[in-house]
Amino acid sequence: MMKDDFSKIIKEISDRFKEIPIVWDGRKSILEMKKSGFSHWKQMEWIGWYFQFLCEKFLKNKMEIPGIKYGNVEFDGFKKIPWDFKAHAVNTSSHKIIVNDSESTSKGIKQFGCVGLILAMGEVKYNDDERTFQKWHEKLKGGKSKYEIERIKRGAWSRLRKVEFKLEQISFIKIDDSVLVKCGSFQRDFRNSNGNPRREKVLLDLEKLDEEIVFFLDFNSK
Repeated sequence: MMKDDFSKIIKEISDRFKEIPIVWDGRKSILEMKKSGFSHWKQMEWIGWYFQFLCEKFLKNKMEIPGIKYGNVEFDGFKKIPWDFKAHAVNTSSHKIIVNDSESTSKGIKQFGCVGLILAMGEVKYNDDERTFQKWHEKLKGGKSKYEIERIKRGAWSRLRKVEFKLEQISFIKIDDSVLVKCGSFQRDFRNSNGNPRREKVLLDLEKLDEEIVFFLDFNSK
């Protein structure tokens, strides 16, 4: 797919984000997902799931949601090419983003020439030292998750939860074979607890991308 063709798709869908909320409060966002019956409202990394929730809301008449499936791996949406929806904090030391399964991404690129990523970027605020947001979320879910219980058993460190996200930019990124070569993968040689190898994920390094970011919406002035 040529860059001009990719840009045409973006023009058809980008206007749908004009009404997107700028500040995402953790409690309000989670309650909104829960009330709407969105199945991922219990997830700790709620910001990424809330963006997927918003994409499904705003793009439902503009693309197929969910998207095409390769084996057990499903893309978030489909319009001319497979699309994924992700969110990323700008106030962090790393600007590498784990996207989709490497094998499925390669299959999508082989079939359609490229796959697309809609990336929400913004500044996050974290929980206080008393972890009041985390405790609120656990109570809403009905207690600690299985993942959290296992973490406690291992004595692993508990990360501070994100409590707010202020949207600054939505980028539309074209991922093709040249991007895969440039950015690499994640989880290579990693294994699950049962010993089975984990599937490799595409790892995008935003600092290495330039012309691949075909278009972006700027929300800083709002």
